[in-house]
Amino acid sequence: MQRWMKEMLKTARAAAFVVAACAFQASGAHAQQQDGAKTNPLPADPPSVAPSYEAPERELPSVERVGVDAGEPFSLTLEEAVRLALENNNDIEATRIDVAVAEHDLNAARGAYDVRFTSETYFEHGETPVASFLAGGQDGSLKTNDVSSRVGFEGLSKRAGGSYKFEVTSRRLSSNNVFNDVNPTVSTGFSFSYTQPLLRGRKTDDNRRRIEIAKKNLSLTDAQFRRRATEVITNVEQAYWELAYALRNLQIQIDAVRQARAQAESDRRQVEKGVIAPVDLLESETQVKNFEQNVYSAQEGVSRAENSLKKMLAPDRRAELWSKALLPVTPVNLEAPRVALEEAVRSALSNRLELAELQTSAEINRIDQRFYRDQTRPQVDLTATYASNALAGSLRDEENPLASNLVSLQNRVNQLSTLSGLPALPAATFDTNGDLVGGYGQSLQNLFAQNNPTVRVGVKVSLPIHNRTAKANFARSLTEGRRVENQRARAEQEIEAEVRDTLQALRSSEARLAAAAAARSTAEQQYQSERRKFQSGMSTAYMVSQRQIDFINAKGRELQAQTDLNKSVADFRRATGSTLQTHNVALRPGDPARRFEQTNSPAATIPAGSDSSFEKE
Repeated sequence: MQRWMKEMLKTARAAAFVVAACAFQASGAHAQQQDGAKTNPLPADPPSVAPSYEAPERELPSVERVGVDAGEPFSLTLEEAVRLALENNNDIEATRIDVAVAEHDLNAARGAYDVRFTSETYFEHGETPVASFLAGGQDGSLKTNDVSSRVGFEGLSKRAGGSYKFEVTSRRLSSNNVFNDVNPTVSTGFSFSYTQPLLRGRKTDDNRRRIEIAKKNLSLTDAQFRRRATEVITNVEQAYWELAYALRNLQIQIDAVRQARAQAESDRRQVEKGVIAPVDLLESETQVKNFEQNVYSAQEGVSRAENSLKKMLAPDRRAELWSKALLPVTPVNLEAPRVALEEAVRSALSNRLELAELQTSAEINRIDQRFYRDQTRPQVDLTATYASNALAGSLRDEENPLASNLVSLQNRVNQLSTLSGLPALPAATFDTNGDLVGGYGQSLQNLFAQNNPTVRVGVKVSLPIHNRTAKANFARSLTEGRRVENQRARAEQEIEAEVRDTLQALRSSEARLAAAAAARSTAEQQYQSERRKFQSGMSTAYMVSQRQIDFINAKGRELQAQTDLNKSVADFRRATGSTLQTHNVALRPGDPARRFEQTNSPAATIPAGSDSSFEKE
């Protein structure tokens, strides 16, 4: 009796389906007749291109992943991913190079105050024609051999903008001048000079300005370095949760195939028993193939998400990490952090490194303003020089012709004076000063005695008329200051909006997760109910397939909502400037390579009952 009732119900369903199809066809023909004049004609058939677009049926391809050994997955916590990124990420390394360049620029600017040592030594032989015997040259020319040496150092003062110069000279000169009492002569000397600006350049100058700007640029690149690390960590978090989503989505699609295959096998048995029509089995088998396509698409999504994460964790293309299958094991956040808007904005304004960069730019602008304001003042410099010179040499063996002639003349005059009864002239002496007789040591001794000092003090004034260049540069620095203020106001406004957006995204993601979980629960109940109805003959395979699709989609939306919540948390931390603090990331103290380290990093454990496992259920 029960079998007869099932046959009657089956016949009634078939009859109803035929009647409905005929009615639909008749209504369509009638509507076509009424609207034929209004419907535009179809375009002509396009040229035949690849007519065999229908792929032949064949076995499913291998499910192995390309270039990855999935047999032993590499369990990876979020903190470990952050650590690998801080150690190996190429973007962070590029920014670290920028910091090193800024350090070199600072050292280069400080090099302006390095002491400059100078040395000069040369030999010179000269022959100069003379037109008078008083020039002392023999045979009509004066011949000299000159060996000169100059040693000294000079530099700039770090304070008050002064400059100094100290120089020691030495010279050995020999010649054929018959009037020289000493030949060769050795002369030594030294001089020290200092120039002190009194107005322009006393409080600031270009060298001190460059050093101050280089220091600010170093702090600027340091802030940029930290900001880049923050962005990398945020991107790692995003990629980490994307990989978690891809793996769980793959599991959902695999479970869907298993359920569809089980349903198809059940339908096949019922067809063999004559309980359901063969068309219901075709519906189930089609559902299996559709879900199998989703599995391959999900597997491709896993590879793409995994490669996106590996790009940020591996140092280069030869890293061993590329051949490993990554398995995220950090628990998923199912609740958003509770932070008030005012507190979040206050944290962002205190911690965002963009504002620190703008603050450094404002300080650099104030350095420029101070320098260009100083350039509008007159140039008044006080200069002071102290010098001393000394001379020594060897006595000539030859007699001075001029002195011998004068002595002979004096002797003749004295003889005539004696004959005339006149007193004799006093004796004339042409002896050389004994302090000048000697070599290089005697010259240095005379130099240290400071018998021939030279002192020079003066004031130098320079003032360009109108001085338009300095005034224009100063006005431009003031304008740049207003620009920096405008940029800061705009940045603060953008941070305000970004904090509001990310906080709203947190609340929305949390709400969508709750709604998605409820929708998944009801979809599962509907699917199970439809299966029971189908098994009792009160539904169709098509309705079961639709309920199964709805259930799978609901699970996917819940998974997407979980992923969006975790990504929103990462965005919120970045917006409030708390990314580095949250992950306990800081620069390693005293490390010239400027490497990051995670301090007091908690162990990544998986609490029981948490929604953390991405493994197969």
